[in-house]
Amino acid sequence: MKKIIFVFAFATVLWSCKTASSSIATSTKQEVQVTINLNEIKDDKVLVTVKSPKILTDEVTYGIPKMVPGTYSDDNFGRYIDDFKAFDNKGNLLEVKKTDDNSWSISKAKTLDKITYLVNDTFDTEKGSGFGGDDIFSPTGSNIDAGKNVMLNTHCFVGYFKNYMAIPYKVNISHPADLWGATSMIDQDTSTTNDLFTTSRYAELVENPIMYSKPNYTSFNVNGMDIQIAVYSPNGKLTAEDITPGMKTMMTAQKTFLGKFNSTKKYSVLIYLADMAKPDARGFGALEHPTATTVVMPEMMGKEALAEQLKDVVSHEFFHIVTPLTIHSQEIQNFDYNAPKMSEHLWMYEGVTEYFANLFQVNQGLITEDEFYTRMAEKIERAKTLNDTMPFTTMSANVLEKPYKDQYLNVYQKGALIGMCLDIIIRENSHGERGILDLMQKLSNEYGVSKAFNDNELFAKITELTYPEVGEFLKTYVAGPTPIPYENYLARVGVTKSTKKTAGSVFMKGNVRYISVDRSTKEIIVVPNIELNEFYNNLGLKGGDIIMTINDKSYSLDNIYDMITISQNWKENDTIIVKIKRDGKEQIIKGTVKLPYEEKESFEATDASKSALKEAWLKG
Repeated sequence: MKKIIFVFAFATVLWSCKTASSSIATSTKQEVQVTINLNEIKDDKVLVTVKSPKILTDEVTYGIPKMVPGTYSDDNFGRYIDDFKAFDNKGNLLEVKKTDDNSWSISKAKTLDKITYLVNDTFDTEKGSGFGGDDIFSPTGSNIDAGKNVMLNTHCFVGYFKNYMAIPYKVNISHPADLWGATSMIDQDTSTTNDLFTTSRYAELVENPIMYSKPNYTSFNVNGMDIQIAVYSPNGKLTAEDITPGMKTMMTAQKTFLGKFNSTKKYSVLIYLADMAKPDARGFGALEHPTATTVVMPEMMGKEALAEQLKDVVSHEFFHIVTPLTIHSQEIQNFDYNAPKMSEHLWMYEGVTEYFANLFQVNQGLITEDEFYTRMAEKIERAKTLNDTMPFTTMSANVLEKPYKDQYLNVYQKGALIGMCLDIIIRENSHGERGILDLMQKLSNEYGVSKAFNDNELFAKITELTYPEVGEFLKTYVAGPTPIPYENYLARVGVTKSTKKTAGSVFMKGNVRYISVDRSTKEIIVVPNIELNEFYNNLGLKGGDIIMTINDKSYSLDNIYDMITISQNWKENDTIIVKIKRDGKEQIIKGTVKLPYEEKESFEATDASKSALKEAWLKG
């Protein structure tokens, strides 16, 4: 599970990633028919009916996933299932035993005709209320709000008969006419009140989320890929049109960067905006699928802040079409939803993906070289706070268990840096002609969506496709306990360590916040009785002042994230006009922006003799 902490007194933001999966093969060629009724919702519960295939054994087990690949936690989605019943073809009840949180054993299974059960949602029951165990991370969970929204992550609603996972699924979903289902699947029913989706197997169904709400979407085409952006905003504060321009720019740049990679013709981004004023989703982040990403964010972020967050979050998820969705191990290809085995190669699935999510931005001119170096320097500093001697392959294979699970966050820090170092090694050995993207393309040709590699054979294959030095690096620094000397690798492209005076946030420094919010009035207040930074002192702002507007735009708790996001674009000595209320009286303060600065470690290009190799690395 990808976790990036965004702390600003009001929210903890958790990003999540989910990998591809497949099902266990069976020689029985039949069909599982599923009916989901969204017209009759009571107490946030939905009725699901599953007509079984012909069962050839006396007993059969029906399972709801314990976990979905890539979340790296036991979520036990079966605890949200109520009133599970099984019937024969005469309508008689069959004996059912619940064998664990996620499994039901059905007797006289040769006579089984169908099962029925109710599904509870997870968003408004987070904090485990009434269901036990830990929360479901929101992008993997479900929402059931009659007549307004159903976030239908299919693994929350539909399970599988053991040993019958590879047969086709046919799913009928009845719904109100004014609710539209956003998904990458093709609706085969022309009715406005019923959708019909078919998939070749259970794993394909699980990879296709659907979000039902009143239509609020845009669509556009990028280099042959149809992109759909769908938004649910409970209070109508944001529309798909608000965020589409930024998304289009970003995804166009990603497609250009990827070049030959083109694994899907349609890609959907399903965005659920949580209402912070009532019980609702609180695990903010995103979850990737081969042809879709589900995103959960707070509605109060506002247009500008949301667009900025989506740039990094969705770009990471989109790059998963490279790995593990195209390149993956047997553990992922044949994922066991209730007894999962982990792969050794999170350094590639999450690390290389995170590296690409940063590299493409400098490659396509969305950020500067200095900004890219700063990001890599920050990852080095964060990696130092984690266990730098724990072999990455060992952590990855055992990530569901302590102490390894506590080091998972390092996949986004050291994992990305592993990708960076491999990129530099390949660039140097190929005289700038090839990099890690070329390696991933070769691995895609060697394996691909339907052909998995064996975990213990990947390093040898990578070495065969690249250079002996790459194999030595993987052995020493990825499978071994030796910390990586990052400065040595960056020096190969003429980049050396430096200290830079960097502008910090005007609203917080570390754990110190310079503004707070009166939740009863939603007013933004300068925190009293603390030493304020240069921004406040230069303008003559004082503790207790209420900030009403900045540059003629009104701000409150409802759009405070917009204010924070816009402030990140302020430059030294920019003209600024702040309307405040002090001691009950309004006043206008006109002045200039003075930013707080702090010394930070970073990198800069200093060796001109390596400039050609550096350009190939960053721009090639």
